[in-house]
Amino acid sequence: MEAIGVPWFIVVRYLGPPLFLLVAGGALLLWRRPARSGLAWAALVVNLFAAALPFLWIGAQVLTGQADLTVIGLVMTLLQPGVVAVAWLLLLLALVSQPKIEVAVPGDRGDGGEADSGETERAPQNVG
Repeated sequence: MEAIGVPWFIVVRYLGPPLFLLVAGGALLLWRRPARSGLAWAALVVNLFAAALPFLWIGAQVLTGQADLTVIGLVMTLLQPGVVAVAWLLLLLALVSQPKIEVAVPGDRGDGGEADSGETERAPQNVG
């Protein structure tokens, strides 16, 4: 990381918590599988990507020789919090949205035929 002008302890300080969150959250997702686990995995990965984005940006600037443009830095300053917000929205969507639940109707086999339950059908009766 020193090749792009960033000390290693800075990288560890910024990427450590999202990496820990990915490992701990991934273990939790594997242990207690939620209904929308794909969205939760996506939120963890996008959060890690958001943490790595400034370092990827610095590397891209050094490789292209555009490291001295402040307008590009401003775009990065606004982009990284937006990616973090997307990660949180994905996690919120994973927690709030309910999966489609199919309810089995008694006597329905799903192929259009009636199941043989051994009982005859009775007409509804009015009580009272």
